[in-house]
Amino acid sequence: MLFPYTKLRYINDKIGFGVFATKFIPKGTITWALDELDHILEPEFVAKLDKQRRKFLNKYSYRNKNGQYILCWDLGRYLNHSFHANCIGTAYDFEIAVRDILPGEQLTNDYGTLNIGTSFECIPEEGTNRKRVNPDDLLHFYKDWDGQVIEALKHFNDVEQPLIHLIRPEFKEKVMIAAKEHILLDSIKSNYYDHSSKSKK
Repeated sequence: MLFPYTKLRYINDKIGFGVFATKFIPKGTITWALDELDHILEPEFVAKLDKQRRKFLNKYSYRNKNGQYILCWDLGRYLNHSFHANCIGTAYDFEIAVRDILPGEQLTNDYGTLNIGTSFECIPEEGTNRKRVNPDDLLHFYKDWDGQVIEALKHFNDVEQPLIHLIRPEFKEKVMIAAKEHILLDSIKSNYYDHSSKSKK
């Protein structure tokens, strides 16, 4: 589920739509969390779909560490990529705001965290040498993402958390330790799905 104070807005023909904040979202806020309404699809099921539906899933879903396709049921599927993302994923099935997000600002995440199947070139952004998103980005940039998450979690208990009830029970203690002791027990690297050694169905 996506942070509730957001809306879908058309950007342009090249980018399409994006998700924008309608309320101030302070650093440390959970901006998205996996919930029971999200669709979790097995690779074998996706492989049997027609080309049109597979294309839709490849565009709007991400893959978890088990290779399953996760299709968000709400506006979460429309978050656009940025190498300077203001929302970063965690090993605990939620994303967090790694800096303050102002009303009217677009929410973005880094597609390098999402186990994409095929490398693609991105719209150029200043302040980074990265030009492409690759399937193995989690193996190369996890330390930077983990660092941003730790800094964000320092604010976790000081901000409003409309989605906190969606943190899965097995993750709650680890999240609280990270928030209070500034120690991340699980790296986002643990989300990596190795396409080369597992079925690509």
